[in-house]
Amino acid sequence: MKKIEAIVRPEKVQEVRVALDRAGWSGLTIEEVEGHGKQKGITQQWRGESYQIELLPKFRIEVVVPDSEVEKIIEVICKAAKTGSVGDGKIFVLEVLDAVRIRTDERGEAVL
Repeated sequence: MKKIEAIVRPEKVQEVRVALDRAGWSGLTIEEVEGHGKQKGITQQWRGESYQIELLPKFRIEVVVPDSEVEKIIEVICKAAKTGSVGDGKIFVLEVLDAVRIRTDERGEAVL
């Protein structure tokens, strides 16, 4: 099993969620986060004054999938989240050693 963590723009969260649901993966976790990549934030102006916003709002979407579904899910997320601009986000894939459904004590891929 793999855990896919996608960091995406706030305005793309709903599109990614709907795309994952259509792909058969409705079980996910969404969390509001802040951060920056290579661009180190953005500079904005308000009433003639410039100011730096270093931590930009993003959302982290987490999905745990069988190994055989990883590429499909990455493709779905990329297609839904891409704008073509700096700051579209990143996807990380991590190994999941085990999973347990608390209610039934089931283990492994059966809990997905």
